[in-house]
Parts: sequence; structure tokens; C-alpha cells
Amino acid sequence: MNNTMMKKMLAFFLALSVLPQQTWAAGYTETKFPIVLVHGLFGFDQIGPVDYWYGIPGALRADGAKVYVTQVAAANSTEVRGEQLLTQVKQILAVTGASKVNLIGHSHGGPTIRYVASVRPDLVASVTSVGGVNRGSKVADVLLGVAPDGSLPNAVLVSVANGLGTLISFISGKPGLPQDALAAAKSLSTAGSLQFNSRHPAGVPTSACGEGAYAVNGVAYYSWSGAKTLTNLLDVSDPALALTSLAFAGAKNDGLVASCSTHLGKVIRDDYAMNHLDEVNQAIGLVNIFETNPVTIYRQHANRLKNSGL
Repeated sequence: MNNTMMKKMLAFFLALSVLPQQTWAAGYTETKFPIVLVHGLFGFDQIGPVDYWYGIPGALRADGAKVYVTQVAAANSTEVRGEQLLTQVKQILAVTGASKVNLIGHSHGGPTIRYVASVRPDLVASVTSVGGVNRGSKVADVLLGVAPDGSLPNAVLVSVANGLGTLISFISGKPGLPQDALAAAKSLSTAGSLQFNSRHPAGVPTSACGEGAYAVNGVAYYSWSGAKTLTNLLDVSDPALALTSLAFAGAKNDGLVASCSTHLGKVIRDDYAMNHLDEVNQAIGLVNIFETNPVTIYRQHANRLKNSGL
């Protein structure tokens, strides 16, 4: 390797080490209302040293944001999870003295936060859906088709999934949360999502892959998502997401949700080079080094909310 090539390589790796450490103005993430993070299916707030939103809460707090990480049922219907979240939102408002919150939900957390904004818009300043299952997931459709309700495979699958949900809730310190994997799968299916949207339509696009209303009942709506499955050779979850992406028959997706299905309100982007787990900086930060870091995207969004008076 000649000296010129060596210098170029050193410059490249130096740039990679410097880029994530951007300088931000003081108060860059200081939103008017607290930010509340809501996990997706089989999600959690924190298990041991690993949190679901890996490195994101701390990065948001670093420049002024008040951030609260919630824990709802790992697997249950959108409505059940939504009621659990609503209780926590009221508690957060009581503790902080704030009048509203900014809700950010990932995956099944997307419909979950939409439920709260629909039934109590007076408590919500904004809803941001990240990789949200807003029009259903083909993966859920396939699972329900392969193991239809009432069949032996379904009973086995539901039993295992409920057990996993119970274990996750127990380890993360919320052992009393009820688990219902079948209800979760139905909520995340195309048919279940359409039924949910008919009752809670705010922000949902009226066209197949367009944008929805930017604001409804005083609540601002945003969304973004990834559209790539294999993003980091060291991430053992990538091959699994590449496999589940086959359910979408070539349509743009993040491994678990089609890009068009993630649209809600103002679509910031639906084509980040990220998969479904990269969207929350998982697994433990092993994401695509050639794409904007997920933590940076959350910080930018907090600044967007701040500049909008939220």
C-alpha cells in the first residue's frame, strides 16, 4: 500500500471518528414539553445495562430535553397498551407540572401513542411515529396465516410469545403487565390496523403512500423510518430481518414494516439506510456507519419540536 492510499484511509477513519461528535448549541434539544419514549412489540425500558432506546435518552437530555422512558405490555393489543401509556402520561404530567407531552413511539409504539393522542389530545403536543405499524405489517399477516386462530401451531406460538412477554416485563421491573400475543398480532395485521385507523384516524394518510394531516386537534404528527435490512456485518439481528423482509415481496421496508405503512402526518423520511432495530440504535449501537447515526436523528427531531414551540 503506497503512502497516498494510506493517507486517504487514515483521513477516512478520522472523519468517521469525528462526525458523530458534532457540536450543538446549548439547549439544542430543550423542547417546551417533556419527551416520552414508547417501545414496540417485545420491547422494554431497560434490562440490565441495555436500554431499548440505546443511548438516545441520554443524548437528548444532554442539551436540555426532559425525557421519560415508559414500559407498556411487551405484547398486547394497541388499546391495552394505549391505556397503560395514558396512565403513565398522566403521572409524568403530575410530576413535571407540564400540560402536555411529546410522544415518540417505535414500531407498535406508533399506534400506541396515536391511541393516547386520539382519546386525550389535550395531553399531547406531538406524536412521532418511528418505523410505526400504521397500516399493518405483512409479517403479522403471514404469522396469522401460517398459524390461524384456534389451530395448534397458533396455540404453541401464542404460549411461547406470551411467556417471552412476561419474562421481558419481569426482568425490566414491570411483572404485573398483562401479555396477549394474539391480540398484539391482530393489532399489527393489515386488517387490525385498518379497524384501528377507522376509530383513530388522526394523521393517517388517505392515499396509499402519501402524507397525513400535519396537525389534528392541536396535536402535531410526524413520522420517519428505514428501508434497508443488512446494515452492519457485526449485527447478528440483520440476517433475521433480511428473512422477514421477504414477506414484503420487494416493496421498500425495514425488515418488519413496509415504508408506506410507516407514514403518518409529516413524513420526514422513509428511506434511511436502517433496519427496524437500527431505528432505535440497536443492537447496542451496531448500525450503518454510512448513514446518519440514529441518535443524531432523534436530536435533530427534538430541535425540530423545539423550533415549532413544542
